[in-house]
Amino acid sequence: MADATPVQMFHMEEKRKQYRRGSFYLKMCTLALFILVPFLFPSFKTVDLAVQIIIFGALVASFDILLGYTGILSFGHGMFFGMGAYCMAFFLGKYGMPSYTNLVLGFAAAAFFSAILAMLISLLTLRVKAIFFAMITLAIAELAIVLATKLSGLTGGEDGISFMTPGVFSVAFTTGTFMGVEITGKVITYYFILFSCTALFLAMLRFTHSPLGRVLQAIRDNEQRAEALGNRTFVYQSISITFGCVMAALIGCLYAMWMEYVNPESSLGVMTIMLDVLLMVIIGGMGTLYGGIIGAAFLKITQTFLPDLQTLAKDLFPEAVLLHNILERWLLLFGILFILVVIFFPKGVIGSVMDRGSRKRNVPKRQ
Repeated sequence: MADATPVQMFHMEEKRKQYRRGSFYLKMCTLALFILVPFLFPSFKTVDLAVQIIIFGALVASFDILLGYTGILSFGHGMFFGMGAYCMAFFLGKYGMPSYTNLVLGFAAAAFFSAILAMLISLLTLRVKAIFFAMITLAIAELAIVLATKLSGLTGGEDGISFMTPGVFSVAFTTGTFMGVEITGKVITYYFILFSCTALFLAMLRFTHSPLGRVLQAIRDNEQRAEALGNRTFVYQSISITFGCVMAALIGCLYAMWMEYVNPESSLGVMTIMLDVLLMVIIGGMGTLYGGIIGAAFLKITQTFLPDLQTLAKDLFPEAVLLHNILERWLLLFGILFILVVIFFPKGVIGSVMDRGSRKRNVPKRQ
């Protein structure tokens, strides 16, 4: 057997080191925390918050493949998220019945149709660059919302579609208690979403760390140079868009399973979905994937608990009317927090931490 080359030896040493780094243990602790959430914080509000962080963390990672790793700004990414949600609603409610077969068909249909649509959009619009591509995808996303609203016979219109999940995922399902927590269909659905999003996230990590992912980063940094090296940039960009959109559609299916309801505003809305995703990317850091989890946690926690501050202030300081009026406008507080994050973490939380760590490693030691 031939001896390993210096490059192969370097990669093997890096693989051995990655399981001894502090970041690896931090990731494992984060996963363990999400696993223990139903037992540590059994209230539905907390479990629902954890699910929102998990789902949107994975969705932001799928969007970051386009923006952070390929340099493509698309405002239509949320449309594929909604497409996955509607596929699940069609098979389990509108045109089908709750069954495991229809559940699998919902995932398969979401992956298939999102891949076809993503390839068509990339083939028709990818020749247009920068902000013009973003505007075209925004127009397509708005068209999808209009169609979902007007075609009420197909999509339920603004009323949306309510449905039930099958078997162990059903709300009515229960199998007793474990460690003082009743194991219901919602708890099982929570763990299904957690492990499914983890698997999708690992697939996205593998995609970005593959040779294809390296080419995408080269295209992001300098498309002309990457093309001069012989890379078919148009093909690679199409693959990136298709892969990211398929991931978004599958995550949309998981979102529909948890909500058991879809409508145009909650699953396709540009302002409700894409705006949140963009804020999460900025907060977490572009080109990091893990930043999506930080961004989703920040945004969802603030959106969940900041509106409750006024009630808390009224209980603690009943005479402080000015404080009550300030806390009533919780979006102002969120804006201040967002500005502070951008000021202190200009490349996002993960991006800024990684940048500072790399600069420290490159600083020469004093003799």
